[in-house]
Amino acid sequence: MLTIDKLRAYGANVDEGLARCMNNEAFYLRLVNMAVDDAGFGRLQAAVEAGNSKESFEAAHALKGMLGNLALTPLAEPASEMTELLRGGKDADYTGLYETIREQREKLLALRDEA
Repeated sequence: MLTIDKLRAYGANVDEGLARCMNNEAFYLRLVNMAVDDAGFGRLQAAVEAGNSKESFEAAHALKGMLGNLALTPLAEPASEMTELLRGGKDADYTGLYETIREQREKLLALRDEA
C-alpha cells in the first residue's frame, strides 16, 4: 500500500502533490494509485517500440501532465524530457528514456505492493 512516507522516500514532492489535492491525503493517494495503473504507460511503450514519434509524443505528453500534477518527480522528469525532445522533432531512439520511465514505475508499483 502506498503511503505518504513511501512516496517521500521514492522522491515524490508530496507537499506539492498534496497542495494540488487541497491537502486531502486520501484523495491524493487515490489519484497516485490511479496514475500508476494508467493505460498511457502501455501506449507509450507500444509507440516507442514502433518508432512512432507522433504517438510517442502524445503518450509522453499526457503522462507528463498527470505525473507532474501529482508531483511524482522520478516519473515526471523523464516523461517531461521525452516530451520536449519529441516536441522538438528530434529523431532519436527513445528506448533509454522509456526504460527510465518503466523502471521508475516498477519501483512505485513495488512500493504499492509492499505490505
